[in-house]
Parts: sequence; structure tokens; C-alpha cells
Amino acid sequence: MERPLIAALLLVGLIIGSGVGSSYARARRGWNDYQAARKTVPGARRAAWVLIKVVTTKVGVIALLLIGAVAYAAAGGGDDPAPAVPTPSSSADERPAR
Repeated sequence: MERPLIAALLLVGLIIGSGVGSSYARARRGWNDYQAARKTVPGARRAAWVLIKVVTTKVGVIALLLIGAVAYAAAGGGDDPAPAVPTPSSSADERPAR
């Protein structure tokens, strides 16, 4: 009579133990993954700030060049001097109008 009871208790213990063991293994893997990700965050954060600085610098240089080009065009720089305006006097080979 005691053998079936011991076998049943052993079976229940194995079922509960395997459930607890698999949960523990899953939690342990999750903790290890968390620790690995946590160690990479400072490096990734540093890289992100470097990329932000590079992009900001490029945008700043482009904006300054654009502002300079607009100011240069607004000031009339680069335009050829205005052509000479003809005078209302008649030339020598032209006949006077009546």
C-alpha cells in the first residue's frame, strides 16, 4: 500500500519540479539577457550622441552656406554691372525726324 503512495508522490514531485525548474531556467536566461543588454547601453548611447553631433554639424554647415548664398544674392553680388543706358541724343548717321 505504501509503494503506490510513494510512487504517486514521486510522480507529483517530478511534475512540480520540472515546472519549477523550467520556470527557473527561463527566468535565469531572461536575467542573463537583461544583464548583457544593460552592459551594451552605455556604448550604444555614446554612439547615438556621436551620430547626433555629426548630423547636427552637417545641418549647421549646410544652413550657414544657404544663408550666406541668400545674403550674397540679396546684396546683388555676382551681378554684371548694368549695361550703359542709351542717351536720347541722335547719332551722326541718323536723319532728324520732321
